Amino acid sequence: MVKIQVIKIKPMFKKIILIAILAKSLLANAQEKRAADIYDASTTYEYPTDPLVRKKLDAWQDLKFGVIIHFGLYSVSGTRESWLLCNEPRFVRDSTIAYDDYKKWYWGQSEKFNPVKFDPDKWAEISQKAGMKYVVFTTKHHEGFSMFDTKQSEFKVANTPFGKNPKSDITKEVFDAYRKKGMMIGAYFSKPDWHSEYFWWPRYATSDRNVNYDGIKNPWRWQKFKDFTYNQISELMHNYGKIDILWLDGGWVRPLEPNKKRPEGFTLYPDFSQDVNMPKIAAMSRTAQPGILVVDRTVHGPYENYRTPEQAVPKEQIKEPWETCMTLGKAWGYREGDKMKSAEKIIHTLAEVVAKGGSLLLGVGPDGMGEFPAASINPLTSIGDWLKINGEAIYGTRITDNYNDGLTWFTQAKDGKTKYAIACIKEDSTVPTTIQWKGNLPGKGTKIKLLATGKNVNWKQVGDEVMVTVPAELIGKKTAALAFAFYVK
Repeated sequence: MVKIQVIKIKPMFKKIILIAILAKSLLANAQEKRAADIYDASTTYEYPTDPLVRKKLDAWQDLKFGVIIHFGLYSVSGTRESWLLCNEPRFVRDSTIAYDDYKKWYWGQSEKFNPVKFDPDKWAEISQKAGMKYVVFTTKHHEGFSMFDTKQSEFKVANTPFGKNPKSDITKEVFDAYRKKGMMIGAYFSKPDWHSEYFWWPRYATSDRNVNYDGIKNPWRWQKFKDFTYNQISELMHNYGKIDILWLDGGWVRPLEPNKKRPEGFTLYPDFSQDVNMPKIAAMSRTAQPGILVVDRTVHGPYENYRTPEQAVPKEQIKEPWETCMTLGKAWGYREGDKMKSAEKIIHTLAEVVAKGGSLLLGVGPDGMGEFPAASINPLTSIGDWLKINGEAIYGTRITDNYNDGLTWFTQAKDGKTKYAIACIKEDSTVPTTIQWKGNLPGKGTKIKLLATGKNVNWKQVGDEVMVTVPAELIGKKTAALAFAFYVK
């Protein structure tokens, strides 16, 4: 028989234990909150007042489909990009490795970074064949490793085994390659920099993603970080050709808002405003790059020229400019054996996003050798094949009030004279004999064209429903969606 020893706890210690348990529970619940829960959509969107920015924004809204490329130290080992450096409960590392040892190992991957098969022209060709019209490239992620030849830090691609390669300034090579394909160029830049001693001061432990010292008591150190950030962005704006989008990540580095808590992380210094002076950064950027879009992610206001929901599509149509950023696989960066989404899934998502007024930015992570994963090529090629035929219903379109009926999504030409119905076919199904939709009824005598054949199809109105007869040669075949164009009288 096992004897159970009962230990009496004094009331004072009981109280301490209960407080500790409650604090731990509250912290766990806070950390589990997703960014989507933390960053509520603001009630108003601030349209840019600069006419060049508005013109660029309208041109960007025509593109609809782009690629975001995560490439950095994490690509070497195929580990999660940056986040395991962050000492927060929801980011779980190997428990056999001490935290400081992990940071040394992670940052030490710079000694192995040597993507000898890096071919940016091939990246651009794959992206163009996929139907993508713009690129956003990670010039620096939260880890602080610069993929460009910055003069502000020694922690950069130039100081790796790849540094002697003629293509060692990877950001320049990527921008040049995609520019040659006529694509808009976006520079992803992380506002937080966990390698910088002016953000994570080695004097203190790193409790979370935020700055790890009290900037109110150490204004000189924070000013050094502001200067560092400004100077790095200035290098990108002045030394890397025409750039169309400054895509800033790390929305917790932002000014404190009145009566609001810091948006992310369990910071020890909740009263310190991590303000990097966005007005100064934006003014400099637009002097160097007139009309550039500034996308200060999740920081609503004049420097969030379009919204960027992540890994999700909004439930309803949004009239203001926005973009869903979503991975082709499960991860942003390269992971060995990562399972890719099907072409059908991406096409259906693209149709929904565009009908709701947004653009789709699809994430692909090259491997440590500098190549797009082999598993990504087939879905990207299939997406491009579909867009070659049906792109008229996607590119250059705008929203229509009646934008959805079941699996059918509606868009319209900018002049409003032509509407498009994109009828998605379930992945496990084939093309049926008829396609039906409610709403957006063509006027009597209107011709409906099937984009897949370029020919008109027979249709009739049955009550409040349009019924389109599918050509016999397509019935029973596999396709992601059928797109129809019809004129509005």
